Amino acid sequence: MFAVEVRDHIMIAHSLKRPVFGPAQGLHGATFVVDAAFFAESLDNDGLVVDIGLASEALSATLKPLNYANLDDIPEFAGKVTTTEFLCGHVFEKLREAAKSGALGASTLKKIRVTLHESHVARAWFEGDV
Repeated sequence: MFAVEVRDHIMIAHSLKRPVFGPAQGLHGATFVVDAAFFAESLDNDGLVVDIGLASEALSATLKPLNYANLDDIPEFAGKVTTTEFLCGHVFEKLREAAKSGALGASTLKKIRVTLHESHVARAWFEGDV
């Protein structure tokens, strides 16, 4: 399996309003390093999994509405618990849409994995087929 991975980051605020989250029920901030990995079983005719520049642009565009935002105020997230895992799924869906539209310059892309690094000791990811 071939892979290309790009990285960006976001700074967000949110609250996780369920007792299981203890002190994180209150408004707090987080900085996430975000990795997006793109997988293909074979390379396309140009020898690519995806165009790295286009993948970087797609990740940046996906993260831009979240950066420096309070996720509690984003209508799309109303009623959602915006955990790290949830955010991985959200970023994955946006990148899958970009892939399906041809915005990544990929023709053999099979899977995408989105990893959010919450700290140097904790991360979560979502991986799925395109």
